[in-house]
Amino acid sequence: MADIILHHYPASPFSEKVRLMLGYKGLAWKSVIVPSIAPKPDVVALTGGYRKTPFLQIGKDVYCDTALIAQVLDDLQPTPALRHATQPDVAAVVAQWADSSLFWAAMGYNFQPKGAAGFFDGAPPEVAAAFAQDRAAMSAGMTRLRPGDATTAYRNYLQRLEGMLANAAYLLGAQPCIADFSAYHGLWFTRTCTPALAGVFTAFPAVSAWMERMAAIDHGRMEKFSAQQAIALCAGAASPAELPTAVPVDDHGIPLGALVSVSAESFGQEPTVGELVAATADRFTLRRTDERAGLVHVHFPRIGFVLRKAER
Repeated sequence: MADIILHHYPASPFSEKVRLMLGYKGLAWKSVIVPSIAPKPDVVALTGGYRKTPFLQIGKDVYCDTALIAQVLDDLQPTPALRHATQPDVAAVVAQWADSSLFWAAMGYNFQPKGAAGFFDGAPPEVAAAFAQDRAAMSAGMTRLRPGDATTAYRNYLQRLEGMLANAAYLLGAQPCIADFSAYHGLWFTRTCTPALAGVFTAFPAVSAWMERMAAIDHGRMEKFSAQQAIALCAGAASPAELPTAVPVDDHGIPLGALVSVSAESFGQEPTVGELVAATADRFTLRRTDERAGLVHVHFPRIGFVLRKAER
């Protein structure tokens, strides 16, 4: 199996989601630590513009968004599966809710003044100011919950999870699936990065016990790797993974071979520009060339991302 490289940083909640998925599958992986705020020149060398964290690299292929990364990991090693055995569509819907509504409620709760003070405790004031400025730029145009509204939503969502876990070890049964990994990471941030606010879990014993089970999965076999090594590996790899041979799915009137941009629907809308070389039912693939990384195929899921024509 080719090297699996995760580009992440320790306090990134979506990175924790992928670290646990790698651990669940018992996969060996290389760890590249990326900056938490812009500029990120080594990230852009591989992604072409996308700068959200994390992303997964395998040779010349770069996979953006944790929903797509989960699919890639299941393709690489089908068992234990992240895809739910009998309710895959239910699991996918729960995961999408958890990665959006639950996550943003959790982060609105986590970054109320008491939580932010704990998260940046010991850091110079300019570090907190730079982080706030960076996230404000990434969330431009989004409607973000105020702390009071986020607290209300978070508690209500935790109550729903409590109900799902009342008679089951995991959200949809006896084994964890993508729904669990998606629901966990925002809660992990509360407990790990803003522990002064972790008392919110006291009222939810089933959620607390489930969080212990999720944390016990751990991160698998990790080896430190540098961004420079990852870029050099990409440049030296023989070729990207084979593209799908199925008939392309065209919902945009944009043919393969066109120059396009792909960007997130909301948070972190920095576009990646490249040649559209694949458009399946669930993902887009762009071919681009970087002066350091060489030829790169950058993959995005269709859900949560916007495809547009670009000018040559």
